[in-house]
Amino acid sequence: MKIIDVILSKSYTGFFFDDQKAIKNGAINDGFFYVGTPIIEGFQSIRQRGEAISIQLVLENGDIGTGDCAAVQYSGTGGRDPLFLAENYIPFLQEKIIPLLIGLEVSEFRPLAEKFDKMLVDGKKLHTAIRYGLTQAFLSAVARTSRLTMAEVIRKEYNISENKYDPVPVFTQSGDDRYDNVDKMIIKEADVLPHALINNVEKKLGRHGEILKEYVNWLRNRILRHRTRDDYNPILHIDVYGTIGIAFNNDLNKIVDYLLVLENTAHPFKLRIEGPIDEGNKEDTIKYLAALTKMLDEKNSTLEIVADEWCNTLEDIIDFADNKAGHMLQIKTPDLGGINNICEAILYCNKVGIGSYCGGTCNETNISAEVTTNIAIACMANQCLAKPGMGVDAGYMIVKNEMNRVIALANKR
Repeated sequence: MKIIDVILSKSYTGFFFDDQKAIKNGAINDGFFYVGTPIIEGFQSIRQRGEAISIQLVLENGDIGTGDCAAVQYSGTGGRDPLFLAENYIPFLQEKIIPLLIGLEVSEFRPLAEKFDKMLVDGKKLHTAIRYGLTQAFLSAVARTSRLTMAEVIRKEYNISENKYDPVPVFTQSGDDRYDNVDKMIIKEADVLPHALINNVEKKLGRHGEILKEYVNWLRNRILRHRTRDDYNPILHIDVYGTIGIAFNNDLNKIVDYLLVLENTAHPFKLRIEGPIDEGNKEDTIKYLAALTKMLDEKNSTLEIVADEWCNTLEDIIDFADNKAGHMLQIKTPDLGGINNICEAILYCNKVGIGSYCGGTCNETNISAEVTTNIAIACMANQCLAKPGMGVDAGYMIVKNEMNRVIALANKR
């Protein structure tokens, strides 16, 4: 089945682009705005609307494969590609990419995805957001012409022998609204919660970690008080954006002691801490997270470290996994470019015994969320992110409903 036309349109994402460097440097909130001067190149303000580009591949039989080119909330930092704005990249796609797509045979996903993911245009790889959206569209097109779910296409092309399709635990993220959103998560009985967005030492962590400790205690008590069944035991997963390392000056002994306090505070719930240390580069971040992981294991701690920053590409994920730099790795889906890399990353983590978290960003779309949910199911990830947005309800609905539909249909077959 050949592509006969390609239609592009500007899309909006479920959240915003935020200048992480300016926020870490103490940008002040004014309602939902951040006041101050942006630092990262391309930003016109510290917070600005999230944008994407929708790609529709029109096939000979009238079927349409759809994908959304989207980038993470914190674009342009942590080793990521620059800010992705539709008006900057639609002309590029029209000139450089669409001519390569017209007449292209779409029968298998993997060869097409790998070809365009590795492609050089003017000597450079395509922006991660373009590779992300284009490969989504390839998978969508193959699934439509094959009359299969996207999860079934992935199982078939990656030779995954498991026949049964099972649910993947869903992680809901609260953003700054870390109290009311938790109540929503408890009502919905989210598998993993709450994210909490601890991205500032003074306001959210505490100079000695006291604010976060109080929050973990509140979180524990809130679940115990309001859960409607005794066997609802969600995993607590808190993203701290390197602030623990900042607060304790990267003193690993002090950090371990503090994490053990948090673990005890969270009991009886299991605790995950994402991004406890961010050294500003990949090598040092791996070194510190590997040492921290080992120290916790030696103390027989059940707390799990989750790696995120600098763990951006498939190669990065392999490096973090091989160095055991964390108990779980976030596979931040838009950062990997082609979604074929998400498949490879989950399968590699599973192979070497590192937790595979099929994540992403609040700044995605319903289309990219549904595609990556199919991948999480097919490759049997350990965890899947509810996205897009930070409001819990919409992201949880999109991911959970897609998951339930795909599992019901694939298992019926």
